[in-house]
Amino acid sequence: MKKKRVVAVLVLLVVVAGGIFFFTSSGKSENQQWLTLPVTQGNLDVVVTATGTLAADTTVQVGTQVSGTIAKLYADWNTHVRRGQVLAQLDTTFLWASVEQAEANLKKAQVASDQAQRTFNRVKQLFQRNLDSQSDYDTALSDFQTAQANVLQAQTALDQSKINLSYATIKSPISGVVISRNVDIGQTVASSFNTPTLFTVANSLADMQIQASVDEGDIGSVKVGQPVTFTVDAFSNDTFKGRVTQIRLQPTVVQNVVEYTVIIDVPNPDLKLMPGMTANLTIQIAEAKDVLKVPTTALRFVPPKEYSEAMMKSLPDSVKKKIEERRKNMGENPGFKQGGPSQSFGQGGGQSFQNRELTPGSYFRVWVLNGKDIKPIRVMVGLSDGTNTQVAGELSAGEQVVIGSLTQTGGGQNNPFMQRRRF
Repeated sequence: MKKKRVVAVLVLLVVVAGGIFFFTSSGKSENQQWLTLPVTQGNLDVVVTATGTLAADTTVQVGTQVSGTIAKLYADWNTHVRRGQVLAQLDTTFLWASVEQAEANLKKAQVASDQAQRTFNRVKQLFQRNLDSQSDYDTALSDFQTAQANVLQAQTALDQSKINLSYATIKSPISGVVISRNVDIGQTVASSFNTPTLFTVANSLADMQIQASVDEGDIGSVKVGQPVTFTVDAFSNDTFKGRVTQIRLQPTVVQNVVEYTVIIDVPNPDLKLMPGMTANLTIQIAEAKDVLKVPTTALRFVPPKEYSEAMMKSLPDSVKKKIEERRKNMGENPGFKQGGPSQSFGQGGGQSFQNRELTPGSYFRVWVLNGKDIKPIRVMVGLSDGTNTQVAGELSAGEQVVIGSLTQTGGGQNNPFMQRRRF
């Protein structure tokens, strides 16, 4: 294996030497112009973009468990409330009537119970003296027990009436701010299977969350704890920060696209953010600091066929022979087929660079401007954000890498309509 590596390095040196010989020769690319961009150095962030909606961390819909008419309102939009604070009051006329009727029924049941007890005591005494029958004794006992049950039932009805009366006073279940009021004084609310919502109370707006929709192609890269930056239209010049706290497993399908809900916690100490705002999110998946970056299109660039053929013809026969041997090795060994600059310079061997994925740790080739000509350099790729890709190799910041070419025919530089652009 070590011997093969040495041979590969020697072949590479010979090819590069031959390329330099070709590039430095005059008159081979007078009509060839190159489109270039510089190699830069800096930070590279790999991100996932999404959109979401801001909401309070905890939102409670306050309803009513009894029907009635709104008599008083003690809270309005944006009212700050405490837990247990009264928000509204229903008309209690009928509820008080129910309480009074339940109290009357309880007294009636107690009277009946007392009468049944006296009757039972009298029959019991007669039965003990053998002056009354067993049947009369059993009947009196049954009537007394039934009367006691009626008292308990009446007491329960009274308790229920009092509870319903207490429900007429609508209180806040949490401390927070009222973000929605859905009723007015005089409006009748009916409690049925679906409890009507009178108010919506959010806890503290100092801590909010974003419910973002991330499509299935990106959800695999999103992890809990990743940092998030986002903007909102209301404050387009400000950038806000958050952090991923939950990835919900339930998928949703929107226009045949599977999406997952990602929850992002957002601090809001200045209370600038409001519920319902649309957030344009950038979730940071990975980052590389102070690295060399090249345009991703430079890794896909292949020189024009005629340029490559001219380059091959100008190389010494010994170099051509080495290249042909290298081609055969690449054909027999799929691992070498993914190779670096020792592949042919023409379209055939370079197609693999156009089709391969930018897997971190794999090797690619970039073409660097060298005077009026170009030369290949083998680089190892790292992170990529789609536009730029991290590279490591014999490159330095400021060098110009080729991303395309302008091949001129016929009228030369003075005939722009005959120019043919290649990428």
